[in-house]
Amino acid sequence: MEITEMLDELKSKARRDENLRAELLETRKDAQPLSAFCQKCRELGYEIYEMDLITAGEEFYATMRRSTNGGGENSPMLEGEDDFYELFFAGLE
Repeated sequence: MEITEMLDELKSKARRDENLRAELLETRKDAQPLSAFCQKCRELGYEIYEMDLITAGEEFYATMRRSTNGGGENSPMLEGEDDFYELFFAGLE
């Protein structure tokens, strides 16, 4: 399962389960929130690691830029589209 699929599934579960949602939101208060979030994901059975999450967002964004207007520097800057971690929480709040 790809990271985007795991995050979508986890977000869907968290929307239905208020306790899970609260646990995931609580990870944002940790001194290392990304690490805490990934640790919680692994506890829940989703093999998500920090660098995999960061890389997936960057790869997605790079693919999107290449497909827009020839992919050069004239491609539009899409704010936050490469940050799957922030997008996940935006969908929970």
